[in-house]
Amino acid sequence: MTYGYIRISSTDQNEARQITALHSRGIPNDKIYMDKQSGKDFQRPAYKRLLKKLRPGDLLCVLSIDRLGRSYTEIQEQWRILTKEISADICVLDMPMLDTRNGKDLMGTFIADLTLQILSFVAQKERENIRQRQAEGIAEARKRGVHLGRPAVPAPENFPFIVSAWENGTLSFQDALAKTGLSYGTFYRRLREYRTV
Repeated sequence: MTYGYIRISSTDQNEARQITALHSRGIPNDKIYMDKQSGKDFQRPAYKRLLKKLRPGDLLCVLSIDRLGRSYTEIQEQWRILTKEISADICVLDMPMLDTRNGKDLMGTFIADLTLQILSFVAQKERENIRQRQAEGIAEARKRGVHLGRPAVPAPENFPFIVSAWENGTLSFQDALAKTGLSYGTFYRRLREYRTV
């Protein structure tokens, strides 16, 4: 049986390219598993379901190694689980050297293992570079005074009266929250600001 695996992250929401590549190998939709989350680890629901489906001799196709994951050690570990524990084959479509059906002799295995180590290192390095670029971008935005995140929710005009009623015990905390329309955390942030004014 041949299966396909697709992973898209929050920054790459278009799975069409991966689906097209898997369809070109004759893999139908009901044999394609897809996760929409980061590749930092393998705690992904569709991937876990796929692992339970795979049997010895099955083939798993992914478009590229970074669609499988971005952690060097975890890619290595999952490759071992798939090929050694489950005895399934893996084909990385954009890297023909990473097709465990080819070259099952010592030299073929050595070349595939070496290629896997290099590509999984590159995948993790790219993940680290993305994080660094994000951190640098955030730092630059803060220097320019750009507000990041959700806009701050202001306290209502009658906030001092609501706080006073709550502190006097004439208003429960839940009622105070309801009257202000603030969340628990925002209420306490606005309370701290109110008390320092």
